[in-house]
Amino acid sequence: MRVSPVRGPDHPVVPRRTVHLFPGQGDFSVSTLVRAVRAGGGVRSAVEEVFERIDDVAAERGLTALRPRLLGAQPPSGRELAHEPTGTAQLALFGASLAVHRALCRSYGPPTAVVGVSFGEIAALTAAGVLSVGDGARAAHDLALVLACCPGGLTLLSCSEQEAHRLLQGSGAGGAVVAVVNDDRSVVVSGPVTELARVEKSAVDTGVTAVRLRLPFSSHHPQLGSAAKAFAESLRTYARSAARCPVYSAVAGRCYRPEDDVAARLADCLIRPAVVPAVLRQVAELRPDALFEAGTGDALARSARQVLAGTAAPPVHAPPVHPPPVHPPPVHAPLAVPDFPW
Repeated sequence: MRVSPVRGPDHPVVPRRTVHLFPGQGDFSVSTLVRAVRAGGGVRSAVEEVFERIDDVAAERGLTALRPRLLGAQPPSGRELAHEPTGTAQLALFGASLAVHRALCRSYGPPTAVVGVSFGEIAALTAAGVLSVGDGARAAHDLALVLACCPGGLTLLSCSEQEAHRLLQGSGAGGAVVAVVNDDRSVVVSGPVTELARVEKSAVDTGVTAVRLRLPFSSHHPQLGSAAKAFAESLRTYARSAARCPVYSAVAGRCYRPEDDVAARLADCLIRPAVVPAVLRQVAELRPDALFEAGTGDALARSARQVLAGTAAPPVHAPPVHPPPVHPPPVHAPLAVPDFPW
């Protein structure tokens, strides 16, 4: 039987059954995290706790501490973090997702399930207790080192998966592949930059918007087998515990099972596509009261609303994104809740 949401003292409805969605690396905003921190409440305390542990790993790996800078008067921008030593930006993204997750847990209780998209799976597994915060941070840094050796890039296309395949075929870009399916009108392709340029030209010629992501690597590509093997080997050195809640993988297309090789499944993110709609429909069958994006963007929340559209669809929120009120809201307004009740 489904448990109905209850009313709380500070806002009308408190959802009992929630799902936390952990995005990949393409939608990370440091400025949004900083705004949420400065707003006070649960996000700041969660950032303090999470990044205290992450900074232990940063010191271990020879990187500059993030916590004092993110909480300081002049926090770094995302562009500045991207130009710091390899792994700095990945640690910031990992920590931001975990901090939002913890803040949500304090307001609404632990999630019924978590969903990891691409390398958001590292944060999802950590949130579920499979990895410790320290080992999750080490895994994020290991990933950054591996990705630095994965030449190529990623391009976002405003079309369906089927149309993306037609564009790949029509452009003659045999080295590019569909890497991520966000929803029926948003797909990411991966491959050598010369191949991506051909895909982007074909997209423009057919009226499809194409945007090269600001990520200097490829992923979700079958030719990255050696990188996947190296990543898996690094992950096998970390302890793993039983998950406290179901962990859904957009790459595996299902929930993790007790017998799964976690290292191999995470390494699959380098060589296999992530198909978001499939796992979103699976978690919808759990009949959650709400879905929350555990990150600093709202792209995954948008996809969830698109995929789960319908009369029985649960509300989907991207809490840290605080746009100014707009009346009436534009069609593509961020899925945030102004003055979100942490």
